[in-house]
Amino acid sequence: MTSTASSMDSTGSTDHRPVPAPHDQRPSSWQQRLRRFGYTAGRPVGDVRERLVPPYAQPAPRLWQSLGLPPVWTDRILRWSGWGGPLLITLVAGVIRFWNLGSPEKVIFDETYYAKDAWALVHRGFEVNWDKNANDLILSSGGHVTVPTDAAYVVHPPVGKYVIGLGELLFGFDPFGWRFMTALLGTLSVLMLCRIGRRLFRSTFLGCLAGALMAVDGLHFVMSRTALLDGVLMFFVLAAFGCLVVDRDKARERLAAALPPDVDGRCRPDAHIAETTRLGLRPWRWAAGVMFGLAIGTKWNGLYIMAAFLLMTVLWDVGSRKVAGARRPYLTVLKHDTGLTFLATVPVALVTYLVSWTGWILSPSDGSGGYYRNWAATDGKGGNWTWLFPDWLRSLWHYEHEVFEFHTHLTSPHTYQSNPWSWLVLGRPVSYFYESPAPGADGCPTDAGEKCAREVLAIGTPLLWWAACFAVLYVLWRWIFRRDWRAGAIACGIAAGYLPWFMYQERTIFLFYAVVFLPFLCLAVAMMIGALIGPPGSSDTRRVAGATGAGVLVLLIAWNFIYFWPLYTGTAIPIDDWRSRMWLDTWV
Repeated sequence: MTSTASSMDSTGSTDHRPVPAPHDQRPSSWQQRLRRFGYTAGRPVGDVRERLVPPYAQPAPRLWQSLGLPPVWTDRILRWSGWGGPLLITLVAGVIRFWNLGSPEKVIFDETYYAKDAWALVHRGFEVNWDKNANDLILSSGGHVTVPTDAAYVVHPPVGKYVIGLGELLFGFDPFGWRFMTALLGTLSVLMLCRIGRRLFRSTFLGCLAGALMAVDGLHFVMSRTALLDGVLMFFVLAAFGCLVVDRDKARERLAAALPPDVDGRCRPDAHIAETTRLGLRPWRWAAGVMFGLAIGTKWNGLYIMAAFLLMTVLWDVGSRKVAGARRPYLTVLKHDTGLTFLATVPVALVTYLVSWTGWILSPSDGSGGYYRNWAATDGKGGNWTWLFPDWLRSLWHYEHEVFEFHTHLTSPHTYQSNPWSWLVLGRPVSYFYESPAPGADGCPTDAGEKCAREVLAIGTPLLWWAACFAVLYVLWRWIFRRDWRAGAIACGIAAGYLPWFMYQERTIFLFYAVVFLPFLCLAVAMMIGALIGPPGSSDTRRVAGATGAGVLVLLIAWNFIYFWPLYTGTAIPIDDWRSRMWLDTWV
């Protein structure tokens, strides 16, 4: 994932045009052969500072001037567009996510576990066993129920449930309360993606486009309005990625500042500076460690993502040192960066994860506390080395071992389970809720003629996901043959959230797990659209054609989201309208 020069004009193109190689730096024969596929790595540019810290594209004022705005207002809009655009998209995303959030007024799908576990955690510090009629009692009493005391065996760490429980403490033990925090994090994730995309592409337009695409994705929308853990996991994973992207920029700024300018004021690679400059404590990397800990504390597959992202950051550091002039960039990174990278992430993530279990750790160990809390004092007694570790840690380790065994051997069939091969094409979505109200009831039109369908279907916006299939191929091509670090980062995010599931194809898994890598799919589509618009220097005809095609694609995706809106919100529609939205037989 080595770095390349990156420049985008105001249209948001992701293409770049490096300066051709001089005669004394001609590409090797294998590089020349790869030129037919678009390979461009190894071509130097003028000032190294521009390679280390590419400038942001300046938005063109033509649009605002054509609307008749005075120059003063145009300047203000352009100056604040870096935040104004993302905030406007976030506002729209928040409005549609919080609108009628308490509907359906039911306990839908796995809310039957996490909503009640969250309520128990914030009151007892550990999950408990509820009566089989607890859901009806909670809904009928407005959440005024007694929390049981009998500990329950659960298979996911507590962070995501604490997040859900915070909303319940604020707004009550009801559908709105247990969905509030997932809706909030879903909304904030749109803001984060806009800003992350802007930093990645150095383009406010493409950053906002990535966020807007996620704002109108059906899977993200449904997960933002349901009290499940995967949306919380997605938020922390995206936050960790954003911290690492900011850290990359800060480190490269430090390297660029250390390079001395020549007589012309331009910086050249300097091996001594590149191999000896220390990059400091890098606080954004420590923040990423906290986010990784919270992600793993929500669901364990955050471990795979952390491992992939740490490898990615090491390659980023290698690329930065190499651009700055290091002759032995790998050795330099190993000497100056790798140790701190490990300390700032893995131990921090581990401590964060352990802290998330505080409620369970502080619960009584006499059998009245959390599940397995008393294991070390009962079944776990004895052994030669048990005195080295406190009872709570040994009990927690045993609990985690049992959970691992559960996850790796979970093969109970489920109606809506799916193989990860089908996820990108939305082969088998998950129905969270379904009712068939009669005409005149629960929003079903009185003239419907027959029963309506009222469903909450966890499915992405089809046209967005199908476009993403091509976008994934595009970013892979761009990473491999154009050596574009941004494409590599996007591909890493997709691979880290997606590929590990192929090791568990016999396990009971679901399409909605894909929401974790959805932000990176949106970044991939935004990057592909930037290329579709055209590179700088293209003719007006090329630009108009590219912009038209890109606009049509985005409008079709937005229309597709609106068309499927009833299936995302549980809105009652005539059964024929519901059937017309079942584009594939496997969606039923």
